[in-house]
Amino acid sequence: MRLTFLGTGTSGGVPSVGCGCRVCRSSDPHDKRLRTSALLETEKTRVLIDCGPDFRQQILPFEFKPLDGVLLTHIHYDHVSGIDDIRPFCVFGDINIYGDHQTVEGLKTTMPYCFASHLYPGVPRLSLHTIQPHQAFSIGDVPVLPFTVMHGKMPILAYRIGPLAYITDMKTIDRGELKYLEGVEVLVINALRFDKEHHSHQLVGDAVSFARQLGVRQTYLIHCTHQIGLHDEANARLPENVKFAYDGQVVCL
Repeated sequence: MRLTFLGTGTSGGVPSVGCGCRVCRSSDPHDKRLRTSALLETEKTRVLIDCGPDFRQQILPFEFKPLDGVLLTHIHYDHVSGIDDIRPFCVFGDINIYGDHQTVEGLKTTMPYCFASHLYPGVPRLSLHTIQPHQAFSIGDVPVLPFTVMHGKMPILAYRIGPLAYITDMKTIDRGELKYLEGVEVLVINALRFDKEHHSHQLVGDAVSFARQLGVRQTYLIHCTHQIGLHDEANARLPENVKFAYDGQVVCL
């Protein structure tokens, strides 16, 4: 199983519009962060995790072949607004979209033209699946176990996929959810910046502490702002088994 980070940036991406800081001016590709998304692949199955406004740009370098499913964490724009750009993949059949009730119903509101009784020619053909926390299912040969984290006061989904846990936009997690993370080896988790508290996102220190609590082998930090600093300098501040992920990075599981 292979995970490719399509984007590792926060809602505004990096560089940040109108900013002239040294990160936003950097020529190092590691300092360019599209909105957070990932592609999980096995020999038989291809699963997209979140589909934000940069999806078209993110998917162009890849071989054009079916998407077996799209896992959505929540309804916020930076995680779902690229779904219309999935339409080319409909030549392989309807696209299966998985999300909680709030996300599925939200898509019907934000993309009503995709769910009308008489579809406009050319719209993406989407098959919505409402999933529940703690109810496991599979997409092809990929086992998926959704669990809940808190994005401020908003419950959203995170995913346990075999040895991998994929968490974005978390601020806190209920103790009762930790049992679904037992035995995780690789943790992907959000870390907005090093300091300056945020009401709905955790900071780098929070993410590092959580990784230590779980005892995972390797942690990759995502959903980062330009305030993280230059990639190499920021990584030097982290424990050996914790790293900032970067766009295009591939992790074999």
